[in-house]
Amino acid sequence: MIRKLLARDTAEAHRVATPLELLFDLSFVVAVAQAAASLHHAVSENHAGAGLLAFCMAFFALWLPWLNFTWFASAFDNDDTLYRIITMFQIAGVLVIAAGIPAVFERQDYRIVVGGYVVIRLAMVAHWLRASRDNPSHKGCTRRYAAGIAGMQVLWVLWVVVAPPSLQLPLWVIFMIGELLVPVWAERDQATTWHPHHIAERHGLFTLIVLGESILAATLAFQKGFDSGVNLISLAAASLIIVFSVWWIYFEAPTHLLSLKKAFLWGYAHLFILGSIAALGAGLAASVDYDLHLSHAPGTTVAAFTTVPLAVFFLCVWYVQDCLGQSGLRKYLLPLGSVAVLAATFGPAPIHVTAGIAAVVVVLTRLVR
Repeated sequence: MIRKLLARDTAEAHRVATPLELLFDLSFVVAVAQAAASLHHAVSENHAGAGLLAFCMAFFALWLPWLNFTWFASAFDNDDTLYRIITMFQIAGVLVIAAGIPAVFERQDYRIVVGGYVVIRLAMVAHWLRASRDNPSHKGCTRRYAAGIAGMQVLWVLWVVVAPPSLQLPLWVIFMIGELLVPVWAERDQATTWHPHHIAERHGLFTLIVLGESILAATLAFQKGFDSGVNLISLAAASLIIVFSVWWIYFEAPTHLLSLKKAFLWGYAHLFILGSIAALGAGLAASVDYDLHLSHAPGTTVAAFTTVPLAVFFLCVWYVQDCLGQSGLRKYLLPLGSVAVLAATFGPAPIHVTAGIAAVVVVLTRLVR
């Protein structure tokens, strides 16, 4: 059955994620796992710089389509047949990106990833055009979204087909900024009817998905330790403490998205929150390789892929939880924690020390108000 794709009520009660949204998220489990695993292997092979760059490009290609679909669904989801079919095309595009991630890491070949990205984004254009047809009062905003996204896809295709290698990175940065500016431009004309509770819940669910990569790293430490006879129990325990701390800190404070400006800044900050969590999982897995003497990277480099992502996570969560508006020790707790974990990079047993610091931060978040 096909119905009009009408704007939803911003004050709708009991607005939660739908089964289709959960299926959409499930496709990202595969893609994020592929990106994190590829970064893990790049670090262990001592190709950390190239691996990090490839990871950033791949993760952006996953995060932005997820964000834009979530924003759209919060305002217009009617779960009819056509809506489901278009969304399933997007899911297929996510899986294409996942299939192309190894080529990005191994030989800087972005064709498959860009192809999957374009599929997702053009399906998103179809969503926005449909909303434009059925919501005359939102025609300006929805058409801006459709035009902006479609225009960016032309640029991405040109980027992967004709851009010389020397210009790919600077052009990628410019086009990435362009993608981020499309929603800002579109929402200036009759903002969409996004639902604050729904947006916050969807980001929390995606955070749990990405956090699963770090849980996998802890499981890997247990498994490889048992298989090899090497005692990795303490490393696995430290990894779990870090994972539990990340979960606790992220969900410690309720989210209040009361304005469009705050929602934009909050949502865009999640690029760094989610990216840092995924990189953290890769770093923990690389630490397992290092302890098993399977890594070709220096110990400091391996440790940095745990401590630096955790420090970035602390700072970004500090920002989105509005800690700037707080007072006393609470205002400085997460920034001080980020400094401490960065310092742990250069000390003995960096992963274990980092776990201890993360645990202390969690305890203080409960005690200090």
